[in-house]
Amino acid sequence: MKQRLAKFIYFKLLGWQVDGHYKTFQNDIKKAVIIAVPHTSWHDFYIGVLVREVLGIKVNFIGKKELFMFPFGFFFKALGGIPADRQNHQNKVEAIVKLFKENDTFRIALAPEGTRKKVDKWRTGFYYIAKAAKVPVVMFTLDFKNKRNTFSKPFYPTENVECDFKILEGFFKDVKGKIPKYS
Repeated sequence: MKQRLAKFIYFKLLGWQVDGHYKTFQNDIKKAVIIAVPHTSWHDFYIGVLVREVLGIKVNFIGKKELFMFPFGFFFKALGGIPADRQNHQNKVEAIVKLFKENDTFRIALAPEGTRKKVDKWRTGFYYIAKAAKVPVVMFTLDFKNKRNTFSKPFYPTENVECDFKILEGFFKDVKGKIPKYS
């Protein structure tokens, strides 16, 4: 019932499409770091939730701890949210790697920009999480111009960070978010 409703909203009402290597991701990838780019608006959240329901996969996300306070905390946790204290100096990479080790299936979606505003450089935490947990990075577009979410093939980080980031960032070339000036 939930999946049928999500498909109706995603495909029929909103007119979005999903393509790329989503079937591989849907069927074969039990653990992954998913990077959703570009993250320019709060609209990205419900598009991601809808895609997750359409594909019938569980994906967790990290949000600022303030989102998890009453009255919305229960809602975000039920959707797979994990609160993050951005002020605390705890090692977030190690904490998330631990979640990968503790779970047979664990996929986490992150926005490498770290904000909805335009950035010159991505944050690198997602990369080091994938590397330490020995899981692939799956790239996921939030292309509002074409109303399309595209999944990449699984990408395993190498020892060449600079080369890897050229590949990762290149996947999102010409993708426009909800607010194009932030893309």
